[in-house]
Amino acid sequence: MNIDRIVLAFAGTVITISLILGSMVHPYWLFMAAFVGLNMLQAAFTRFCPLAIVLKKIGAEPGCAFK
Repeated sequence: MNIDRIVLAFAGTVITISLILGSMVHPYWLFMAAFVGLNMLQAAFTRFCPLAIVLKKIGAEPGCAFK
């Protein structure tokens, strides 16, 4: 699995968990989903993603989005 797919899978997992916690525990958990969504939006324009940087340093295979 390359960096692009790992980033998308991680973001999807965090957003899903945030939405579940927001509906079952406290609505403030929805801020985490908003943060991840905004981070994905800025990464689309700037190509800067902290998770991609970490994955690259630990040796994950690069994809076409985060080279």
